Amino acid sequence: MQVQFTVNGKRTSLDVAPNTLLVQALREHLHLTGTHVGCDTAQCGACTVMVNGRSIKSCNVLAAQVQGADITTIEGLAEADGTMHPMQAAFKDCHGLQCGFCTTGMVMSAVDLVQNYPGASEQQIRELLEGNMCRCTGYQNIVKAVQQGQAAMQAA
Repeated sequence: MQVQFTVNGKRTSLDVAPNTLLVQALREHLHLTGTHVGCDTAQCGACTVMVNGRSIKSCNVLAAQVQGADITTIEGLAEADGTMHPMQAAFKDCHGLQCGFCTTGMVMSAVDLVQNYPGASEQQIRELLEGNMCRCTGYQNIVKAVQQGQAAMQAA
């Protein structure tokens, strides 16, 4: 079947099997490997992307379900000149990553969090990131990164 959507500002058309997951379409068909496959059960959040401005776990959404949608992956957050998104820069500055496997999903979820819960407290950030797992236990620095990214996004 053919699916059409916009990924990181580029209109895309793919021929995929009806059971192709969005994460597979992004990684295997479009070679956007920043979106990670972690658990395959929507538990870890490593596959998080933005669809029409909201974060979703792409491992439990079929590519066909996002027909016509606007999708942003981690590769699409930075500016065209390579300038990092404020949340990406905050994760770097605050050492909000260790092995890096969860980082892309955390960043995408954090951007959604700030857009939909401006001024979230530390406790709210912790609760709203609950669907993303860091197996390296880097949560303290992740929360600091989200707070710094939140301030930068709101100042922009």
